[in-house]
Amino acid sequence: MVTTSSLGRPSVFSWARRFQLRQRLIGSLWVIPLLGAVLGAVLGSADAWHDPVARLPTAWQYSAGTASGVLTTIIAAMVGLFGFVVTIGVLVVQMATGTLSPRFMRLWYRDRLQKLTLASFVGTVTFAFAVLRGITNSSVPSLGVSVAGLAFIVNLILLLLYLDRFVHNLRPVSVGDMVGRRGLQEGRHAIRGAAAAGVTIARAPNPLAASDPVMVVGLGEGGALHAINLHGLVGMAVKYGCAIEMRCSVGDFVPSGFPVVNIHPAEQLPDARVVAGMIALGQERSIEDDPAFALRIMVDIAIRALSPAVNDPTTAVQLINQIEALIRGLAPDLDQQQHLVATDPNGTVRLVVPVRTFEDYLRLAVTEIREYGGESIQVCRRLKAMLEGLNDIVDPACRPAVEAELARLDRTVTAHFPDSEERQFARQPDRQGIGGPDER
Repeated sequence: MVTTSSLGRPSVFSWARRFQLRQRLIGSLWVIPLLGAVLGAVLGSADAWHDPVARLPTAWQYSAGTASGVLTTIIAAMVGLFGFVVTIGVLVVQMATGTLSPRFMRLWYRDRLQKLTLASFVGTVTFAFAVLRGITNSSVPSLGVSVAGLAFIVNLILLLLYLDRFVHNLRPVSVGDMVGRRGLQEGRHAIRGAAAAGVTIARAPNPLAASDPVMVVGLGEGGALHAINLHGLVGMAVKYGCAIEMRCSVGDFVPSGFPVVNIHPAEQLPDARVVAGMIALGQERSIEDDPAFALRIMVDIAIRALSPAVNDPTTAVQLINQIEALIRGLAPDLDQQQHLVATDPNGTVRLVVPVRTFEDYLRLAVTEIREYGGESIQVCRRLKAMLEGLNDIVDPACRPAVEAELARLDRTVTAHFPDSEERQFARQPDRQGIGGPDER
């Protein structure tokens, strides 16, 4: 059988391009503030139409000089507060990249409160400036001045909420909790939400492993694989009467030209550009449809806490708590099968995608923490408690993976604790690391 090789680039209006655009908009720090600026200018201009007919109490009416002074003060204060928030943002970036993980910044860019605060600040400035332009000796937009004053008070409240949120949420344990919850959400979406519209998706051995492809498709651009349009690929396979086999998984880095898709016996060969349009790439991994990236972030923070420069095993234990919560949340939907197999309503195999097994997730969660924290009794005891707890709840087929990690942990303890008494103490499970009750 002759195999055809093709190189494809997504078209401008493909699913992949729309996904990439959506990711850029979600991660941008300028789109929502820009909309706030436009809205403020529009409302300020609209105030010129409504202010003359508004009937305000005497206490809410202003002279031209007072109105100009109030609006000028509000504009200056909001510009100063905007600069203050930007300064905080720069400090957050430095702190996150230095003490947490640079990967965490992808989530920080998306914080809605931060964007709302910036949009409100900029919108208040443009609104106040638009109202200021309408002040004359014979006409004073008192309603607009009052609204600008109320907006200033709202902005002060938003600033306090912003400071409170980031002061509390930038602690490693809070970051771990946020990342873990997001990873669990994405994991459930990727595993349970895939099947729809008559398409059945289940973990199973690769049914196409023994057959040769008739067409191999590479991508004309490189990057980290962000997402795969499963239903789009299934629909394409039905349309062209073929089966599609992905050779890469979400999270993999794909060099330009690397073969990504195998097309198996087809009534008609699909266009390589259409195939490429179903696979979204980016500069770095994204947490969408990739719960392993959430694990990667938490492990990075934990091993950074275990570095000789920081030497903070308690922080590592706090991250292990969140890692365990994520693994436990994903465990019911994981097994040792390495592929998702999608079939159409007739039961015909249409799509095969490689996925991570339970063992893959567990190794990612444990290996580096055990390697860097093997000299910490606290970390060893907490890992032992986590693994023994997982051994009680996972599918029987996954227990050998847990038992293998327990054996590796035991060898690590033996290597790092030559004293028999310390070695015995390090081998005891403790959900607090050190300090928990010996018997539960």
